[in-house]
Amino acid sequence: MRLLFFCILSLIFMNIPVHAQSKRLITISLTSASFEQVVNSIEKQTNYKFYYDRNWTDSLIVNINEERKSLEQILTKVFVETALHFAIDPSNHVFITKERQILAELPGDFFGENTGQRQTVAFDFSEYEKKEKQMKLAETKVHYIGRNMGSTSGDATIAGSIRDINTGEPLIGASIFVENPTIGITTDQFGYYALTLSKARHELKVQSVGMKSTSRLIMLYSNGRLDIEMNEDITPLKEVVVEADAEAHVMGMQMGMEKLDIKTMRQIPLALGETDIMKVVLTLPGVQSVGEGTVGLNVRGGAANQNLLLFNDAVVYNPSHLFGFFSTFNPDVLKNVELYKSAVPAEFGGRLSSVLDVHTREGNTKEFSGSGGISPITGRISLEGPIIKNKTSFIIGGRSTYSGWLLRQLDSKELNNSTASFYDITANISHQINENNNLYLSGYSSKDKFRLNNDTAYSYSDQNASVKWKHLFNNKLYSVMTGGLSHYQYSVESSENPVNAFAMGFDIRQVNAKADFSYFPNSKLTINGGISTIRYDLAPGEIGPLGNQSLMQAEKLEGERGLESALYVSENYEVNQKLSLYVGVRYSLYHFLAPKNVFQYAPDLPRQVANIVDTLQYSP
Repeated sequence: MRLLFFCILSLIFMNIPVHAQSKRLITISLTSASFEQVVNSIEKQTNYKFYYDRNWTDSLIVNINEERKSLEQILTKVFVETALHFAIDPSNHVFITKERQILAELPGDFFGENTGQRQTVAFDFSEYEKKEKQMKLAETKVHYIGRNMGSTSGDATIAGSIRDINTGEPLIGASIFVENPTIGITTDQFGYYALTLSKARHELKVQSVGMKSTSRLIMLYSNGRLDIEMNEDITPLKEVVVEADAEAHVMGMQMGMEKLDIKTMRQIPLALGETDIMKVVLTLPGVQSVGEGTVGLNVRGGAANQNLLLFNDAVVYNPSHLFGFFSTFNPDVLKNVELYKSAVPAEFGGRLSSVLDVHTREGNTKEFSGSGGISPITGRISLEGPIIKNKTSFIIGGRSTYSGWLLRQLDSKELNNSTASFYDITANISHQINENNNLYLSGYSSKDKFRLNNDTAYSYSDQNASVKWKHLFNNKLYSVMTGGLSHYQYSVESSENPVNAFAMGFDIRQVNAKADFSYFPNSKLTINGGISTIRYDLAPGEIGPLGNQSLMQAEKLEGERGLESALYVSENYEVNQKLSLYVGVRYSLYHFLAPKNVFQYAPDLPRQVANIVDTLQYSP
């Protein structure tokens, strides 16, 4: 019994200093301080603990200079002319609330015996809640406008003002409308509106930027007035998370390589509603455009003709459509894009500037599907599905333009006489022969033609095809045999003067074959090797008459043929997740089958063709 009495006395005396400390007077002096600074100052002097939502106090600026004041006096001064309230419970917990004040403790006689005579505390709704109830009531009840004269034929005009429910300020540019049919109007600088409707029952909908949308049910009998109040709407913004690409080192250690998939590319807003991979590549570091309205690339200071563009391992010579506004790659059939800006792997031939390697999807192996789209200038469609379910699939996509039709709709005579058109078709078939062998077939064809003011017509076409056979020897070694064909043609025709009408053109043809081997001795070491051969056939240029009346003499420059054979091997060793060692060696042998001085007869040929031959002649 003595031990129990001693414990009770100990608890009583332990609580006395705490209670006294909580009631101690507070001295505080702050200028242009946040509420959080106020809380920190009070909590350092006392044992009060504050609980509040930081979003309610983030805009509160406090200027206070008080000496030896109670907490109630200080908080009353801090929250003056605000919607914030405070409550302090017996355990020294301070609760900050908005709009409504909570009760920190029950009335003294709450548990008294005579509950029938106990005074109950009436709950007082805040002004904010009252406004909300009034708003809901205004939206659900029917407002009768005008006098009911017994006739519901004809129209009547409802007018009024739209204001902020909290400040009474008129809302400028607020929209008031009804649906089916849609008839509406916006308020003027005074928040006034006047809307003429048929005499019937309507639902008025009201919208304004930064305000909560509301509605009113009206029964319109004759001309009348309806004033509407709107409540402020705070739109929460989604969070923005900035984080490092921690998985990039796990996915690959290739230096200077950027990899993009089609899902990422579709998230980038582009002009004319068309996902353009060349425009997306321009957003990467070190890549710049050669000029406005073009799709050429300058990578780290290199020229546009020092880039290698591959489409399913076949070379693309001209990657542009329609004066450079679009690239030649249909986004609906693409899978991913890889850009090598430096340390180009040995299998690509050591290009001076960069390599852009584009791959298409293999197609859906389970079910048929399709997609398409129309932009202000182009239309596209793609189809994919299984030929043999879970074994053979196809994907085909086409794209074209109706820009020529658009030019004919314009008022300008020069533009009416102009034409511009292009199309491209991409097809891909993948077939799984067995577990160790896969076959891939792909083809691409495109053509552009344009003429300005019925003058000279320019056209160019690009075709390529490739076949790949992947063979798996074992889990550590596999090979890919590839054969490809690329053909590029460019022509210029002029028929404005029948006597001097001419047709001029040139073309490039490339046939390539290669065998690539990949060996994985362990999880850190990768060895790649292979052999390739490429044959180039160039027709530098020819010109001839166009039409029976033309007196133009036909001329043709002698063609050029070259052969390149190469052997390469590379080794990539991943020391750790942050360090990788790459060593690549390529030995190339060039042999020309025709005279090399062809360019002295055609100095105006495109530099792209000339640099191909220069590379063949002088590359180490």
